[in-house]
Amino acid sequence: MERTEAAPGGPGPGPVAMGSARAPSFWGLHARPGSRARWALGAVPFVLTLAVYLGFSRARLRENPMDKLLPSPQAMAESAGRMAAEPDRRTGERLLWADTRASLRRLGLGVGTGALAGLFVGLNLGLLPGPAALLQPFLTAVSIIPPLAILPILFIAFGVDELSKVALIFIGTFPVIARDVMRAARKTPAEQVVKVLTLGASPLEVIYRIVLPQVLPALVETVRLTLGGAWLYLIAAEAIAAESGLGYRIFLMRRYLAMDVIIPYALWITAIGFALDWGLKTLTRRLYPWYFADEEEGSES
Repeated sequence: MERTEAAPGGPGPGPVAMGSARAPSFWGLHARPGSRARWALGAVPFVLTLAVYLGFSRARLRENPMDKLLPSPQAMAESAGRMAAEPDRRTGERLLWADTRASLRRLGLGVGTGALAGLFVGLNLGLLPGPAALLQPFLTAVSIIPPLAILPILFIAFGVDELSKVALIFIGTFPVIARDVMRAARKTPAEQVVKVLTLGASPLEVIYRIVLPQVLPALVETVRLTLGGAWLYLIAAEAIAAESGLGYRIFLMRRYLAMDVIIPYALWITAIGFALDWGLKTLTRRLYPWYFADEEEGSES
């Protein structure tokens, strides 16, 4: 006799099946793909995208071997190798690595200062009602402003050098980080704060010795999630006014329809973003395993 557990809160079979019933591996509300199935399913969209690109590329190159819109993998590999290994005639630098260093420096300064300021502001606004009443409406208003809309203002105010690009990334990331840290700080149990104050701690000790360590994983997670927007602001700023950087190189090569350089640069940016995302996620899980305890329990159930 086949039995299934009722799902909590309503009729129908729940996620756990009894007897001979097995959860489906792909389709359905209660599907449970195995580890190998997850890897295989995750690879399918990449394989399909690559196959579609290769098909269209071969068709266009068959009609016109000089076509630049969809270059062959061989042409892209040669161009990427040239950008990475051959020194530039004008600067003597290997352009791929010089552009990567310039972009990562701007990204690190913008996101780093935004994270530090967001941590300080969000932590205090989350626990101090007076400063929250004063600054939270302004922080909300600033977070709504599209950063790219004020890019011309930044260029006028700070010039077209590094400061304006870093300021754009800061303005784009700081309000988001501050608001997320503020929400994380407000989740601190009131009983914990009362007990610490009863033991003689000052308000600053409560904020920076008790609550600060608890919001650090939320800070790292928020930084990880804001990196996508930070890359957008960086590339937009570099495309408009820069002499180096990944975004600058992509928009420079656009003038010559050099897709054999643009596509490898776009893939390189994707690889860097993936590595940063994976590194921050791994760091958070290793330093703060307790932060993901509820998530792991939910996935096991």
